[in-house]
Amino acid sequence: MEYELQVKQVLETLKKDLPTLFEQDISYDIYTNDIYFQDPVNKFKWKFNYRIIFWTLRFHGQLFFTEINFDLHDINQIAEDTILANWTVRGILRVPWKAKVFFNGYSTYKLTKNGLIYEHIDTWDRKPSEILQQFIRKGEQS
Repeated sequence: MEYELQVKQVLETLKKDLPTLFEQDISYDIYTNDIYFQDPVNKFKWKFNYRIIFWTLRFHGQLFFTEINFDLHDINQIAEDTILANWTVRGILRVPWKAKVFFNGYSTYKLTKNGLIYEHIDTWDRKPSEILQQFIRKGEQS
């Protein structure tokens, strides 16, 4: 019963944190100290580094974009120890031609026996190089 309550708390925290991750910091009490994170460009362990990646997302989001959003489509517990979140990142780059960035992905969170997240793996719908190509003005695009 305690595990189910903890997982419910983790789900509620993720639902609250993820949509605003480019605007404000997330809650770190739902993660283990040795949290492992991986996406197509990063791979590391430890909560200190996890905090840095979210700070970096906010910093670069505000620096390089006039608008940046993280749209959380759904988040569900798909197995006893696994949560899956589907999302889209979309934004407008701070360049004269207002290049748009858009990509979909999902986050897989693995839970310990006491309901804390010990692993966070992000999967994107395209390669990082394809996402970067969105920043470049192509032909007559505005």
